[in-house]
This record gives sequence, structure tokens and C-alpha cells, in this order.
Amino acid sequence: MKVSVVVCTYSMDRYEAFSECVESVLTQKYEPLEIVLVVDGNPTVYERVQSDFGREENVIVHNNAENRGISFSRTKGAELASGEIVAFIDDDATAEPAWVQRLVDVYESSDAIAVGGDVRADWQTEKPDFFPEEFYWLVGCVEPGFAEDGEEVRNTYGSNISYRREEFLEVGGYDPNTGRKGDKHLQAHEAPVGIRLLEEYGKGMVFTEDAVVHHKLFEYRGEFRWLVFRSFWQGYSKRVMDLLYPDAPDDKSAYLKQLLTHFVPKRVKELVQSPSMSGVKQLASIFVFTSAVGLGYLYAIVTPDVVAKANS
Repeated sequence: MKVSVVVCTYSMDRYEAFSECVESVLTQKYEPLEIVLVVDGNPTVYERVQSDFGREENVIVHNNAENRGISFSRTKGAELASGEIVAFIDDDATAEPAWVQRLVDVYESSDAIAVGGDVRADWQTEKPDFFPEEFYWLVGCVEPGFAEDGEEVRNTYGSNISYRREEFLEVGGYDPNTGRKGDKHLQAHEAPVGIRLLEEYGKGMVFTEDAVVHHKLFEYRGEFRWLVFRSFWQGYSKRVMDLLYPDAPDDKSAYLKQLLTHFVPKRVKELVQSPSMSGVKQLASIFVFTSAVGLGYLYAIVTPDVVAKANS
């Protein structure tokens, strides 16, 4: 089956990482493969992308007329694509050589409608000693206990995610009101697609640990203040999703239960057996980040017309 890989970018500040991402896709050990590069309304970046990759075989380069955000850009990429499968990877990630093949393996061996893989942290600075792996989801990476290999989930993380293109577009693709766009903070743009696929086709996304990408984590993603801010808006976004999709599966409660009944007790036990300052910091961070998520959720509850504001 033909696979189209969509990579979206928007700023020259990210160009080096974007270029490494595209190169990792160009060297995939899979055919037939098409690559769709979507620039989000930046003529300077578009000209550079066109110059560097526009003459490559099976590469499509597109520039949005204006900045429309990651969700619009990804859906546009899927519309421009011609593959039976459309796969997405962030512009600050790199794919292992067999990434596409491993995604296709699942489609070919099952009736999967969507497949996502493992996203591993690629710290571009020293990993902060206070950062708990249980919160890797804050930075778009797969956290311990996320899912078993082959398990069906609502969605995986956006840097390693794929769909049968026809079905993806049939349910409307990504909602342009969600995802990264300027200073907008509404997150979780993969969740609505997963929910709509479940509603329409009764199938979730299959997680495969063999399809691997490495997500670059730059210095700002290791700043405590940024992570607290991110946690707050994750909570806010979860409340908006609850209002938009009240009948959707509730993954929040399952994660919170696992965190409080398994990971926290495990960490406390490890600290008693082998005390360390980094262990104390990480345990404290778990409670701070969890509290920030809760505050964001509560803030959305008391915010008038929160859904309308999120869509504005």
C-alpha cells in the first residue's frame, strides 16, 4: 500500500530540525512512499523548502496562504496526499529507518483503521533531574504504562500517528480550532479524530512499539515553569474535550488512577529503599503537575462560554 508522510513546519527557527526530520523520512526503507511538506504561511520557509526538497522524487511542497495552525496544515497535507495511508511526524522529530514499514505491518496484518507508534525523548540538553517519566506525555513522548504493544487506544501522540487516509478525511481530519496556532493553548488535537473514528467506525488506534520516532526536546521543554504552564493548559483542554465529546471514553480517570495507585507508591517505596534528591524532586513534580492539570480543568469549568472561546 502507498504511504504518504506529512510533515508541517512554519518557522526558520525550526528549519534545522525540520530538515533532519525530512531526511529521516527520505531514507525510509519502504516503497511506495510519498512525502508532503506543508509550510504554514511563511514564504521565506517555503522558498527554502522548495529549494532543498522540491526536486526530490515523490515530494510535494505546499505553502498555506496564511498561518492556519498545525491542525489545518496536517489536514491539508492529507488532502494533497495520494497514499492509502497518511502518516504524520512532527518537524522536530526523526524517524527510525523502518518506521513506515512497521506502521504498514500492522495495517497489513489486521483491519486497523489507525496506527500509532512509540515516541522517545531526544533531549537536546541535559534531562532535568526533577522531570518524572510518568509525565513524558506533557512533551509529546510516550510515558511508562501508556499501552501494551498491539493494544487499541483512542489515539497515540501526534509525532507518530497514522490513519487510513480516506477514513481520516471522511471524519473531517483534524479540527482547525485545536492544536498549535500562534499563542492558542487548546491542545490534544489528536483526540477529536480518535473519538470521531470510534463513533463512525467503532475502531480505535492500534499502538505498535516497533514503529519508533525520536522527538527532540529543546531546553525550554525542560524548564519547570514551562511544564507547569503546559500542565495547566492540558487540564483546560481536557475540559473543552469533555464538553465537545461528552460520550467519549474517559482516559483521564484511568491515567490518574494508575498514577496514584501504582507509580506514586512505587516511587515512595524506591525512595525509602534508596533515598535521592532527584527522586524527591520528581515525586514533588508529579504532585505539582497533577495539581496544575486540575487547576486548568477547574479554570475551564468556571470560564463562561469556554467552548466558544476555544473555537474563536
